[in-house]
Amino acid sequence: MEHILSVKELGQVAKGSSHKLKKLNTSEKNKMLASIKNSLLNESENILKANEKDIKKGRENNMPEGLIDRLLLNDKRIESMAKSIDEVIDFKDPVGKVLSMEENSAGLLIGKKTVPMGVIAIIYEARPNVTLDASILALKASSAIILRGGKESINSNIAIADAIRLGIKNAGYNENFVQIVKNTSRESAKELMQLKGYVDLLLPRGSESLINSVVENAKVPVIETGVGNCHIYVDEDCDVEKAVKIIENAKTQRIGVCNAVESLVLNENLSDEFFDLLNEVVEKYDIKVHADDASISKFKNSVSATEDDFSREYLDYEFSVKTVKDVDEAIEHITKYSTGHSESILTNSYERAMKFLEEVDSACVYVNASTRFTDGGEFGKGAELGISTQKLHARGPVGLEELVSYKYIIFGHGEFRS
Repeated sequence: MEHILSVKELGQVAKGSSHKLKKLNTSEKNKMLASIKNSLLNESENILKANEKDIKKGRENNMPEGLIDRLLLNDKRIESMAKSIDEVIDFKDPVGKVLSMEENSAGLLIGKKTVPMGVIAIIYEARPNVTLDASILALKASSAIILRGGKESINSNIAIADAIRLGIKNAGYNENFVQIVKNTSRESAKELMQLKGYVDLLLPRGSESLINSVVENAKVPVIETGVGNCHIYVDEDCDVEKAVKIIENAKTQRIGVCNAVESLVLNENLSDEFFDLLNEVVEKYDIKVHADDASISKFKNSVSATEDDFSREYLDYEFSVKTVKDVDEAIEHITKYSTGHSESILTNSYERAMKFLEEVDSACVYVNASTRFTDGGEFGKGAELGISTQKLHARGPVGLEELVSYKYIIFGHGEFRS
């Protein structure tokens, strides 16, 4: 019978293996990643069978379609995961960069050099691809990782983690560079949040309740990845057809993701043509519109918006609508209800676009583009561990460069301080 390690035991193993991992050079790490790719593809049948169990259970538990989509794996998504490994291999090693080197008044050369975090942990929900993304990024950044996924995707996560560990072993390295918590109880999550002395950095990725739980209970350093109540402000001076196409993409391309638009902010002077085209999208996808008093009559599938609706991340075919008189009122509304993730303005006015960029304080602010581009791959970072909505250390897509720390290196010539 398999002995399932406790969270503390996983931490001890990860900490011990991290000292071996940080000694590997770029070539060795890339060799390991290439082996993981081969293992992932070779084990794809087992991974998809495990995913079928999770999907079946999800449907039995009436999981919303948006979350089912997050959970689903297929051949195309496995191939995409494998491709992301190639991208990470091609990226420059984030470890060992000398960021600066300056001489002080005493003659010492003082430099800053990037170093591994050590042990990274991630707590996430219903997205088994995160198991791979987090692992390959941590490994490239020379850090061991502890994975703690949700019960909804536990079979998929274990199958992917097993393939990763097999790939590491086949390359001749320590498979304990990657650990997975198989106990999906709340207690195991809380224990990981408080694993001081073993975990050097923790990232939560998932629902608002998960992120809040980590922020409130963690005793280890945390990068807060945020809920995505993303806004699009449609200015009166916009290209109507382009605006509606952008909204359609931002809302419907994938509904269960944090960078999907959830809130529309509409200028009161928008034309009937705009609403006719937007209603075609609403009808096409049977979108439920939570509209304010000024716009409710303009939508065919609408209900009155409540105060809570303006704050919600729907993760479904729904969005809220707020009508405003100008860009200043739009910015005021967004500032009040935004989660600091991604916001976009659709306008032909350079002045209003620049004002929006300057005054909206979110991780990613767009002009005339879909919020769906907030993604490590789309930003040229490859895979990501999440979208940080905080301002310390990392903001926006958390990729390789955000997964290292630094230390000072000082060269002397016999100097001493008087």
